[in-house]
Amino acid sequence: MPYVIVEMFEGRSIDQKRACAQAITDAIVAHLKASPDSTHIIFHEMKRENHAHAGKLACD
Repeated sequence: MPYVIVEMFEGRSIDQKRACAQAITDAIVAHLKASPDSTHIIFHEMKRENHAHAGKLACD
């Protein structure tokens, strides 16, 4: 059973997450031949203040 973890900054709408979940599920079904019922998608949302790149916080 495939598990897909999506890590992203917070702020996406429920409708955006629904559409993303459906698109990811469709891709898993098409390419990995898994069933939709066995596909799990987890959205991890983080605040920009909790992520840094090249020494700078994403919120800066």
